[in-house]
Amino acid sequence: MRLLTFTHSPDDTTERLGVETDGLVLDLAVLADRDGVRLPHDLLSFVQAGPAALEAARSLLAADPAGRPAEAVHRLDAVTLCAPLRPGKIIGVGLNYIEHVEESSRSLDTDKDLPPRPVLFGKPATAVTGPGAPILHNADLTTQLDWECELAVVIGRTALRVSEEEAYEHVFGFSIVNDISARDQRRSGQWFFSKGQDSYAPFGPVVVTRDAIRDPMALDLSLRVNGVTKQKSNTRHMLFPIARLIADISSGMTLEPGDVIATGSPSGVGAGMVPPEFLRPGDTVEATVEGIGTLSNPVVDAR
Repeated sequence: MRLLTFTHSPDDTTERLGVETDGLVLDLAVLADRDGVRLPHDLLSFVQAGPAALEAARSLLAADPAGRPAEAVHRLDAVTLCAPLRPGKIIGVGLNYIEHVEESSRSLDTDKDLPPRPVLFGKPATAVTGPGAPILHNADLTTQLDWECELAVVIGRTALRVSEEEAYEHVFGFSIVNDISARDQRRSGQWFFSKGQDSYAPFGPVVVTRDAIRDPMALDLSLRVNGVTKQKSNTRHMLFPIARLIADISSGMTLEPGDVIATGSPSGVGAGMVPPEFLRPGDTVEATVEGIGTLSNPVVDAR
C-alpha cells in the first residue's frame, strides 16, 4: 500500500490521508465515512493505530471501485502532496555506505576507518518539508548546502532493546529522506545545526508499507540536481543494514510509531566532488528510491 498525505490544492490547508494506486489518489476518510468505518484521518495516527487500521484500509480498497463516491477519487497530478507525517524524531545515520566513508574522510575531515558501530545524529521534526516544497538556501548562514538521498524507515511498533531478528516486526514502511546539510555549519564536530535547519529534511512522496517492498536491502537509489545524476547506488551497499540499525538504536532509545530512521547516504555528495559542488537558489533536487518514487524539491533564496 502506498500511503500519502495530500491537499486538494496548494492553497488548501486541510490535509487528507490517501492511498496512491494507478495514478489515482483515494481519500481514505471519504471511503471510511461511506462505510461507517472508524479510521484515523492522518498518517501519523494511522501508523500509531497499528495493524487494525491497515486491515480496515485494505477492506475499504477491496470494495467495488464502481461504488466509490466521486469525491473519494482524485488524479494524482490534480492534488498537492505534503510530507507524509511529522515524525516524533528523525534519527540520521552517518557514514553508512563504504564509499561515502572514504569520500567524507577526504572532503569532510571524518575518520578514514570504517565505523565499528552506527554513527547516529538527530534531525528535528521542524526540518521536515514535503514533496515540491522549497529547500531554503540562506546565504547568510551557508555557502555549502549539500544533498544526500536516503532510504527512510518508518517505525510502526514501539521498539526497545529488540534483536536484529525481531527488527522488521517493528517497521511500518519505507519512504525517502533527502538529508540536506549546511556543511559549513558543523560546530566543533557536531552536525545538529548543520542538518537540522528548517526544510533540511525533505520527506516523501509516499510511505510504502513493509509488505509492498520485497527486499529493502536491494533497492536502487539515486539523486539528480537539475537533471544531472550525482548519486547512484543500491541499499545492499549499506555498512550497517536496517535490522542492525534498529537493534543498535533501540538498545538505549525507544523507537515509537511514526519515528523515522534515515539510513545513510551513498557517495556522490556535493562536498566530495572535485571541485566541490553545492546547491544554489534555482536548483531542483530529485531523490529517487526504487519501489517508492521520486522526491523533488526546488532550492529557493531564503534571505
